[in-house]
Amino acid sequence: MQPALNIAIKAARRAGQIINRASNDIDLLKVASKQPNDFVTEVDRAAEAAIMEILMEAYPGYSILAEESGVTAGKGGRDSEYQWIVDPLDGTTNFIHGLPQYAVSIALAKNGIVEQAVVFDPNRNELFTASKGAGAFLNERRIRVSRRIKLQDALLGTGFPYRNFDKMDTYLAIFKELAEKTAGQRRPGAAALDLAYVACGRYDGFWEFGLSPWDMAAGSLLISEAGGLVSDLRGNATYLESGNIIAGTPKVFAPLLKVIEGHLAESVRG
Repeated sequence: MQPALNIAIKAARRAGQIINRASNDIDLLKVASKQPNDFVTEVDRAAEAAIMEILMEAYPGYSILAEESGVTAGKGGRDSEYQWIVDPLDGTTNFIHGLPQYAVSIALAKNGIVEQAVVFDPNRNELFTASKGAGAFLNERRIRVSRRIKLQDALLGTGFPYRNFDKMDTYLAIFKELAEKTAGQRRPGAAALDLAYVACGRYDGFWEFGLSPWDMAAGSLLISEAGGLVSDLRGNATYLESGNIIAGTPKVFAPLLKVIEGHLAESVRG
């Protein structure tokens, strides 16, 4: 196993311990609103601090892009070719409501290309890991995307817009068509876990608008290393920049992309 991956696992498990302890006393949490429908707790900050301490001690030259702290320059400066991408608690809204669907997400990118990935679900003690070119794993067991080949048989994950509602009409139109053309859609509320579920075959595809790099970085590598496909809404590889993502099995991905592209074309004409 890659040394950097081992460090990411150590950091994710440490954050998971902090989250699990706090989950026993949710009513005592201090919750702040960063913007409408976007919350942060003292647990997010404590978990992020623990992760950053471990990462910076092991790799002081690497920079870190973290949800709560933004960019932290290592000894290599802000422009280091290596950057950790960290979400200490993806699914904060679920967490503060006691809904056990959230995770820690840590990725390592080299020159913008994700090379290591960890998504850790502290509720189920499920550890998803991937190294570029070396496959994806769940608790050290090799995982692959599902063998589903038809969109009509596919179970999809998605996420409702919750911060920016400019594309709500387009989103609802896509959701409606996919509701009619698939086996179902689910919205648990933690994109990092949703992407991990595509990688291990629990979902056959996933799509969402308006995400941040820390929501997608680790999950996208899990999927590609598990044999799936990932792109933005136009079929390009710029999802970390655009915040818009489509993922799926090789057979489900193409018709899913076609449905979404059709509605984007309609919204442009409209």
